[in-house]
Amino acid sequence: METKFLAIVPARGGSQGIKLKNLQKVHGKSLVALAAEICTSIPEITHSIVSTDHNQILIEAKEHGLEAPFLRPPELSGHLVSDIEVLYHAVQSCEEIYKLTYDFILMLQPTSPNRLRSDVLEIIQEIQARKCDAIWTLSETDSKEHPLKQLKLDINQRKILYYDERGKDIIARQMLSKLYHRNGIAYAFSRKAIMEDRTIYPENTSYIITKRHVANIDTPIDLKIANLLD
Repeated sequence: METKFLAIVPARGGSQGIKLKNLQKVHGKSLVALAAEICTSIPEITHSIVSTDHNQILIEAKEHGLEAPFLRPPELSGHLVSDIEVLYHAVQSCEEIYKLTYDFILMLQPTSPNRLRSDVLEIIQEIQARKCDAIWTLSETDSKEHPLKQLKLDINQRKILYYDERGKDIIARQMLSKLYHRNGIAYAFSRKAIMEDRTIYPENTSYIITKRHVANIDTPIDLKIANLLD
């Protein structure tokens, strides 16, 4: 029996840093279009859909090959809505509409536009091969952003404090352990993780490390960086 993948591109209309962020362009194409082009080029994906609350984004997504079987309801469109709520709603809706049950769920965030087709093919292969319920793509965190180098402020006394007191003992970056962060290039989940456990971080979550530099767009500066990258 053919393995069924649902690829979800979450793209709400509201954004805090950049107005209609998901329609901003990198290398001449909107963020939604870039994600759509990757999804629709991979035959292993059964359905590639956009989850959005915004008509303009919906039109852009459909023009570039994504299906739009529903408009995301207002209660799932705020900036405090979690990924799992959006994914659960999308899977539940698509299974009802398309009359099938998916084996695996992919999430491709349009705010990570420097993804390659090979990134998604790799995570598709690995979620089937590994004994895990989730795989995230990660990037190594720059040592300047390490928690032991971060500071906080005592506003009343106008004092600088270490975010973590252990930071006082760090005199060289070589003393810092490597840390990683989610880069949004791709996530893969078993159906069980989303529909039964209702989490994007089940106990057996694994990873793929992205070795090249990629942008994750929250601000206008991030957008400029993404346009500088291949």
